[in-house]
Amino acid sequence: MRLCKKTLIWDTSIKWLLVKKMFFILLFTCFIFDAPVAGKDIHVGKDHTIQTIRQGLMKAADYDRLIIHHGVYHEDSLIIDKPIEIIGKQGAIIDAQNHEVDIITIVADSVTVKGLQFRNVGTTFLSEPAAIKISKCKYVTIQNNYIQDCFFGIYVGNSRHCRVINNHAEAAFKEQVSAGNAIHAWKNKHIQIHGNRVHGYRDGIYLEFVNHSSITNNNSYDNLRYGLHFMFSNHDIYQNNTFRNNGAGVAVMFSKKIKMINNHFVHNWGGSSYGLLLKEIVGGEISQNHFEQNTIGIVAEGATRIIISDNRFTSNGTALDMKGNSIDNQVVRNNFLVNTFEVVTNTRYNQNQYMNNYWSGYSGYDLNHDGFGDVPYRPVGLFAKITNSIPAAMIMLHSPLVNLMEMGEKVFPGLTPEGLTDEAPKMKPYAYD
Repeated sequence: MRLCKKTLIWDTSIKWLLVKKMFFILLFTCFIFDAPVAGKDIHVGKDHTIQTIRQGLMKAADYDRLIIHHGVYHEDSLIIDKPIEIIGKQGAIIDAQNHEVDIITIVADSVTVKGLQFRNVGTTFLSEPAAIKISKCKYVTIQNNYIQDCFFGIYVGNSRHCRVINNHAEAAFKEQVSAGNAIHAWKNKHIQIHGNRVHGYRDGIYLEFVNHSSITNNNSYDNLRYGLHFMFSNHDIYQNNTFRNNGAGVAVMFSKKIKMINNHFVHNWGGSSYGLLLKEIVGGEISQNHFEQNTIGIVAEGATRIIISDNRFTSNGTALDMKGNSIDNQVVRNNFLVNTFEVVTNTRYNQNQYMNNYWSGYSGYDLNHDGFGDVPYRPVGLFAKITNSIPAAMIMLHSPLVNLMEMGEKVFPGLTPEGLTDEAPKMKPYAYD
């Protein structure tokens, strides 16, 4: 009986060992067969067997690398419908010869296009042709490309988890009505737009229905309309960008939960220009930005529950234009330095909080030496209110009459918003890094 039990236990142990061994063999086999297979390199160029990009795409299989060598390729309407990598060597140029079509259209996941030059896509509003167009894809990377004189530069439509990184797009459009956008993103999620240089277009970067995405370290300048244009896009962040000398810097419209951190808005100047427009925005953060030499630093129209903190407003025509329909916002710990007008508004009622800001126009005192003024500061001047209603009055900006009016309004306020005060203004500017 004991032998039978020992034999049974021994047989059971062997069976378990065999089962475990078979399990690990099966697991290893599945891993081997599921692992992606490295593709082959396909060379395209005048000194190679394959001399056109179209031929190379036809030859390519999944996960192959298409290497485009030096030369000018007069091609367009190229469709990428498989996961491949296209690498341009120095001097590899695709010229569409002003045909009104896309040069490359990507309709497959896991595609990379890197190091190519694209030029001369013609203008038509029927299809919005682009140098590179991404349609209904995931995990596409567009990197280190140079795009010149194309109606649209990079167009990302209805896609997810795509990256547009370190590209340079330039054009020389003269009128908004005939210009496209350098980087155009429509109906996307989890898009990364990073390190691009864009100029000479209608909008440098345009986003519509783009959620949970980031726009970082871009340089957008000399564009006809906006450096960056948001519409109906939520839970996004833009950070460390520069918007310089555009028709207007940035417009964020009909969106919520937007973070705008450490950007530079500089010299967006003109009769109706501004650094940043907030229109119908709910929630969000505007912090550590620098607004310098803009007609208006920030225009807030229908902005609600925005925290505007730790920013620098330097040498703007107007630093902050807070419309009466903007409520429950916090303007705290900012530096307002030598702006012509610090704050303007079109209402006598204040429904926002101003606290602990530095105002270069403040002349109060600090008896308890806590670093904050003992006398509240009223940043909205009478003349600012007058010019907001009658722009032509600016001709009297430095006249003695205006100075007399301002002094009288500070002593007996009657026309400026009574509740719009900073109760504890900073005596010295904040030392931001």
